[in-house]
Amino acid sequence: MRLADLSHSIEDGMITYQELPAPVVCDFWTRESSRAHYAPGTEFQIGRIDMVANTGTYVDSPFHRYADGNDMSQLPLESLAHLDGIVVRCEDNRVTRDHLSGIDVRGKAVLIRTDWSRHWRTDAYFSGHPSVTRDAAQLLADSGAAFVGIDSYNIDDTADATRPVHSILLRAGIPICEHMCNLAALPPSGFRFSAVPVKVRGLGSFPVRAFAAVEG
Repeated sequence: MRLADLSHSIEDGMITYQELPAPVVCDFWTRESSRAHYAPGTEFQIGRIDMVANTGTYVDSPFHRYADGNDMSQLPLESLAHLDGIVVRCEDNRVTRDHLSGIDVRGKAVLIRTDWSRHWRTDAYFSGHPSVTRDAAQLLADSGAAFVGIDSYNIDDTADATRPVHSILLRAGIPICEHMCNLAALPPSGFRFSAVPVKVRGLGSFPVRAFAAVEG
């Protein structure tokens, strides 16, 4: 069994969306300042991070889109952890129903591999990104997918301000993970997937450490 890390690291000053502020990662207590609180030779670092919830690799809960939807604290662990996973390969700019044809997605984490993550932290990442079509999202919802992730800037075409893919999947109670990476490390199927956020009330999104357990 090997573990494949599917998340970007969050770093001070890192931009996930150009219109959103970068995280500030710093010391609350430095090791030097902590020494006044402990015995000689004992020191600790206590860190602080200020960031918007949609930073790095993160999960969207229904509350992100709908006021009556489950927030991060209400997502069932069964929808986030130890899920049977499949990878759907897409070399086009749009993930359509045809990409999902004949694939059993019921109860599975469906991870859409576009390899757009190769542009992470470059200007190219923010425009022309691959996305999922409305029809494909409806098929995923109707077919009982448990979780949907993508290694792209957004699961929706950001030119469409109605955000149909978020709207369809989150209304169906299906968590969404964006800004994934390293999906090339996974086989098409036969792995277990997890992406569990901090249990925070009143938030619709939060960063995760997404990973897969792969046999062999």
